[in-house]
Amino acid sequence: MRIGALVGCAAVLALMLTACGSGGDTDDTQTSLRPPPKVATLGPFVGECGHVTDDEVRDIAGLGQISQVLKNSVGCNWQSAGTGSSSVTFASYRGSPIEREKAWVSTQGRNPQTIEVGGRTGFQALEPSGQVCDLAVRLDDDFFEWSMSFGLFGANGNPCDRMHKLAELTVQRLG
Repeated sequence: MRIGALVGCAAVLALMLTACGSGGDTDDTQTSLRPPPKVATLGPFVGECGHVTDDEVRDIAGLGQISQVLKNSVGCNWQSAGTGSSSVTFASYRGSPIEREKAWVSTQGRNPQTIEVGGRTGFQALEPSGQVCDLAVRLDDDFFEWSMSFGLFGANGNPCDRMHKLAELTVQRLG
């Protein structure tokens, strides 16, 4: 009798385990706990180095003799000769929120101001000393940014005015 009861218990236990198992069956009526990921709307192509030439960067930024020290698929950097000299940087951000960049700039002690460049919104943020400017322009779910630092020795004028002119060229030449 014990063996019969044991076999019966084993059969019931096996039946319960298969009923509660994690087989491949799914319940299509279940609601997902997370919303589906948002697909970024790609903005227009900003071109290599924002569609701006080395000569235009030199002339607009007022850097004199410059060299391009970085050039890759998402950005470029130009510097004047000498340690601690002025520099200009262009960067393109695909599928990245401009608000994140605006928040980062704020943490650096710069107060972002809303701007418009060629009918597109963005922000510019001037460092309190007037030596550094970050200027970003929204392109759908993308944005690009022009930044300038006058370096250790400073310069005359507002670097945001200069970055605004470079941003205007980029917007005019969007592909």
